[in-house]
Amino acid sequence: MVIFTRPWFRCTVLLQNLDDGFTHSPSEIFHYMRAIFYQRRNKMNPLWNNLLVGGFKDGAPFLGSVDLIGTAYEDDFVATGFGSYLAIPLLRKQWRPDMTEAEARDLLESCLRVLFYRDCRALNRIRIAKATAEGTVISPAYELSTSWAAASFQAVKGGLEGDGGW
Repeated sequence: MVIFTRPWFRCTVLLQNLDDGFTHSPSEIFHYMRAIFYQRRNKMNPLWNNLLVGGFKDGAPFLGSVDLIGTAYEDDFVATGFGSYLAIPLLRKQWRPDMTEAEARDLLESCLRVLFYRDCRALNRIRIAKATAEGTVISPAYELSTSWAAASFQAVKGGLEGDGGW
C-alpha cells in the first residue's frame, strides 16, 4: 500500500484495497503518477519531484521515470538529478542485458563513486535496492571505497596556497 498525504501533494492515493488483495502493477502506478504530475503542471502548480518506479508484475520487469512536468519514459536504466548527467553516459557505455548481479553492482558502485567525486555535498554511504519477481531487497547502508590520492586531487590549483581560503 502506498499512501501520499503530504500537504504539497493534496491528495491521497490508495493503491491497494485491503479488502480484496488486489495490487497495482508498477506500470499502472507509473502511468498514474505521470497523469498526476502532468495535471499539476497544467495547473501551474507542479510537484517538484522526479520519481523512479521499478518492480515486477506477473514476471515482467518494469523501470520508468517521471519528472515534475509529467514527462515519462521507460528504459533499462534510469537516473535522476546529477546522476542523469554523469551516470547515464557511463551506464550506456558499460551496461549489457546479460550482466550478472555482481557485474551490475560493480557498475552501479562505479557510477556512484563518480557522482561522489563530482558533488561536494555528497556522501560515499549508499544503499542498493534490488527488485525481482520474488520481492524487493534493500541492502544495509555501506561506504564506497574511495581514494583522494590521485595527482589531480593533490595539486594546488589557481595559485591558492594552504587551505584555499581567502
